[in-house]
Amino acid sequence: MRLLIVEDEKRLAASLAGGLRAEGYAVDVVHDGREGLHLATETAYDLLVLDIMLPGMNGYRVCAALRAAGNDVPILMLTAKDGEYDEAEGLDTGADDYLTKPFSYVVLVARVRALLRRRGRSAAAPALSVGDLRVDTAARRVFLGDDEVALTAKEFAVLEQLARRAGEVVGKPEIMAHVWDFAYEGDPNIVEVYVSALRRKLGAHRIQTARGAGYRLVATP
Repeated sequence: MRLLIVEDEKRLAASLAGGLRAEGYAVDVVHDGREGLHLATETAYDLLVLDIMLPGMNGYRVCAALRAAGNDVPILMLTAKDGEYDEAEGLDTGADDYLTKPFSYVVLVARVRALLRRRGRSAAAPALSVGDLRVDTAARRVFLGDDEVALTAKEFAVLEQLARRAGEVVGKPEIMAHVWDFAYEGDPNIVEVYVSALRRKLGAHRIQTARGAGYRLVATP
């Protein structure tokens, strides 16, 4: 899952991004409303965390512009304001949820997960099955038959991308786009490292390599 945080308080934005990355999400961060609107228009994000008071363009206008363009990405609005009219205005412009500062990080993560689950239910089943392998995207758990397999957050994120397109070849650039944020400047071969780890834990035969193209998750015979 790839998230975008549009928040001009740089310390808060960095803290939120670090926490959400530790949860296994790829997170991009910008500090200006216009830049946030541009990125949200050009990139297929799974969720936006959008502050209201922003330079360039406020969160209300960003949200309204996205909805007017037909973009239905879930939007969680953040604001230092506190009042029912502020909340109503945010929801009226098309936001899906609203959180007032200061807030608990635990609550924010719970809201993010709830919005992603809601989106997942409308787009696809939250549990993905590939043979005897089951990937529960809502609970973020993986099972081989009746046995649970412990994965790191990044391992789960890579597996989820493969499971959502089981039987198809998924290229490294596609995996990178959903699992690592745009600021990542490391070796793109990092994908191979996580695929190797998944093969060790799940069985090498489950993830095939399509040379020069990517990887394919298949059901076992």
